Amino acid sequence: MDAFELIDENRMAALTARARGLAAPGRRGLLGLTGPPGVGKSTLAAQLVERLGGLAVLVPMDGFHLAQAELERLGRAGRKGAPDTFDAAGYAALLARLRTPESGATVYAPAFDRALEEPVAGSIAVPPGVPLVITEGNYLLEDRGPWAGVRPLLDEVWYLEAADERTRVERLVARHIRYGKEPGYAERWVRESDEANARLVATGRDRADLVVPVR
Repeated sequence: MDAFELIDENRMAALTARARGLAAPGRRGLLGLTGPPGVGKSTLAAQLVERLGGLAVLVPMDGFHLAQAELERLGRAGRKGAPDTFDAAGYAALLARLRTPESGATVYAPAFDRALEEPVAGSIAVPPGVPLVITEGNYLLEDRGPWAGVRPLLDEVWYLEAADERTRVERLVARHIRYGKEPGYAERWVRESDEANARLVATGRDRADLVVPVR
């Protein structure tokens, strides 16, 4: 999905300028994008990185999904995407490392391969001179357990809010189908798993620095 379908050009320009303001010389800023599943977090994050040129790198929270084998061992595979199916402490530790980079050191972050449904270590290089890291994910404003350590590491967190919840859910179902789920299974997964997570994510809305309406 093109970010221009989510946000009009004037708003996109304003958001880009605000993000650029966090990329101050001599320090590294961290910007977080959060919101319910399917709202367009990864789309907007990628568009911001593109507009900012070499000033920003995207490090998604989804790289900290637990591996499928570990989820099965823990009996959590049927709830993949819930807060306790991520390595939240590991994510916070990476953010802390990114916030205060060692001189001359490139930091490598994991990504999440949706085709494999698995995290892939060492996929994203963050060179030492990049002044802004943009991270996106569901639980950046979660204030319980190890997730509580995430928000203090971020300069700002923006909450993306869908103007039309039906459209958001339809996009989410379509994404699951695109990556291999049968339509009926995709609809059940969204209804029983993703939407439970969406309700939890919404409890953090009032803690965001900015609420961004999206189409």
